[in-house]
Amino acid sequence: MNRNISHPVEATTVRTWLENNEPVTVIDVRTPAEFESAHIRGSYNVPLPLLNEHAEELSRRLDELVVLVCQSGARSSQARDRLAAYGLENAHVINGGVPDYEAAGGEVMHGRQRWAMERQVRLIAGSLVTGSIAASLLAPKARFLAGAVGAGLTIAAVTDTCAMSRVLSKLPYNRGGEEPTPETVFTQTSNGQAA
Repeated sequence: MNRNISHPVEATTVRTWLENNEPVTVIDVRTPAEFESAHIRGSYNVPLPLLNEHAEELSRRLDELVVLVCQSGARSSQARDRLAAYGLENAHVINGGVPDYEAAGGEVMHGRQRWAMERQVRLIAGSLVTGSIAASLLAPKARFLAGAVGAGLTIAAVTDTCAMSRVLSKLPYNRGGEEPTPETVFTQTSNGQAA
């Protein structure tokens, strides 16, 4: 297997690695609810906040090639950077996340369907902007909400973080599925037990 590839990796390459039973650990950094909706067969769910909190220990336990995945690549890129800060250099991000992996013919397990976090953020942000502009016809100061949402989205893009997605991930709708604990993550990644 060629381990000297750039950090982004094509979904077709990951599919080939998995089909050939290469020693690859696939870590899905989305919320448990998103993971429950659809995930790559054999992947581990380590939500980004949990990974961030335990990146040092996790990076010591991962001795194989690691593939990080989310919905689009943004959260998995953050996870890669966090693990790299603790010396893990063999972590790669699937271009296009779970949707591209499935489109490439990779095996994806489906469960209860929910909207992806990025889609929820777009819905809420768009609704807030549209609503505040409409409300500004009666109350001109309402337009400042649209400005605040725009500023928040700009900050989210520059820092590659999203406060709105952190808030939305706390909602019951997004908390479906079993929340992994550090102990279960460390046990699974040590024993090779995946969903």
